[in-house]
Amino acid sequence: MISRIKTLYELQIVDEKLDELDELRGDLPVAVESLRAKINEIKKETEEKEEQRENSLEKRKENEEEVEKLKINQKKFKAQLYNVRNNKEYDALTKEIDHSEEQIKKLETDNDSLADVSKKLADEIEAITPQLNEYSEDLKIKETDLKEIIKNNEKEEAKLREQRKIIEDQTKKMDYSAYMRIRKAKGKAVVTIKRSACSGCHNIVPAQRQLEIRRNNKLFFCEYCGRILVSPEVAGITED
Repeated sequence: MISRIKTLYELQIVDEKLDELDELRGDLPVAVESLRAKINEIKKETEEKEEQRENSLEKRKENEEEVEKLKINQKKFKAQLYNVRNNKEYDALTKEIDHSEEQIKKLETDNDSLADVSKKLADEIEAITPQLNEYSEDLKIKETDLKEIIKNNEKEEAKLREQRKIIEDQTKKMDYSAYMRIRKAKGKAVVTIKRSACSGCHNIVPAQRQLEIRRNNKLFFCEYCGRILVSPEVAGITED
């Protein structure tokens, strides 16, 4: 049993060293991910606005082409007015001319609105471009800093991760599950007894429980914080 307890404490020591390396990175990993998310969001917004603007321009072009066709037809109808033979033909032509005029006005009004939309979208794209550039430059600096920190510690980290894998393989599955569950909730999963107290939450461990823990024949958990308690002897052996 003592080997199981010792293995868990060894795992804690390695994880603490890995945590220290993570702390050297500070908030850089979070900052980098946050900047990447903001940049992607702005790029997506810009692409959507660009697409809307292109659609607006395309629609204006289609409307202009339709206006030209209507004007040609309108000119043709007006020329035919001089050759009408009766009122019925005259009324039919004037009706076509009036209808064409209505369609032209409608399309030109639509194009005015589309032009306003296109300009608004262009202004919005122009307004967010400096922010995108600022975020991109900031990301570049932070990524460089983060890579430098990782590079400086990559050998030590690789060694620790290899060491951790070996210890993990030696740990019983149920022990490892309990360890990881506590680590996720508390950060530190395995603690020693110092001055008759749990070194994790600093609550006093009853004398009888301390004696039981020193026998090293069972896993004990702090009744206050839930961490795994190990005897000073196990800690001493492991650290040596």
